[in-house]
Amino acid sequence: MKIISDAVYGLLAGFVITLGATAYLLLESTLAGALMFTLGLFAICTFGWNLFTGKVCYSAGKGPKYIGFLAVVWLSNFAGAAAGGLLLRFTRLTAAVERANALCDTKLGDSLASVFLLAICCNVLIYIAVEGYRSNPHELGKYLSIFFGVTVFVVCGFEHCIANMFYITAAWRWSGEALVFILVNTAGNVLGGLLVPALSSIARRCSDRAAAHSGR
Repeated sequence: MKIISDAVYGLLAGFVITLGATAYLLLESTLAGALMFTLGLFAICTFGWNLFTGKVCYSAGKGPKYIGFLAVVWLSNFAGAAAGGLLLRFTRLTAAVERANALCDTKLGDSLASVFLLAICCNVLIYIAVEGYRSNPHELGKYLSIFFGVTVFVVCGFEHCIANMFYITAAWRWSGEALVFILVNTAGNVLGGLLVPALSSIARRCSDRAAAHSGR
């Protein structure tokens, strides 16, 4: 069944995000950690797995079936990210767990308005990364889109809902407050993912109308 394959690909995507995020937690250099974090989206784009923050960028104009697909992807990404967080807690990588806890102090201590705005910015960059991979005619350009898009959002501290599911689980900081944080983060990611495609569509329509008008 398609829903099973969608969920499995979502689980894989959520889990692979945790691998790059673990490297980020273990490295002292923010830039080096951000570069390692790109492993997740690199693998997801290469193997065709389902990541919510990427798939949501293409949801405009889609019907309820696609919304259902996104729900499956979000939940399976959550499961994959949480599994990665739980596994980390049972390893010797205590430094990563401690760093995740410090990171959660900052994230959960932030205002929801700030989280929402940072999440919008995150998915603008995710759209640039994913659409760049999809549409750039040059092989090097495809992968540079991923590396620049992801590296910049990590360095800036923008909020990615799937990565945060991992951090909160690794630090074992789940609570009602943490769930609200994730939901607000998700809403911001949705808006950020839709923003550039929507504005691009408006610009194209205006350009087409102008061209049609000038051709009269």
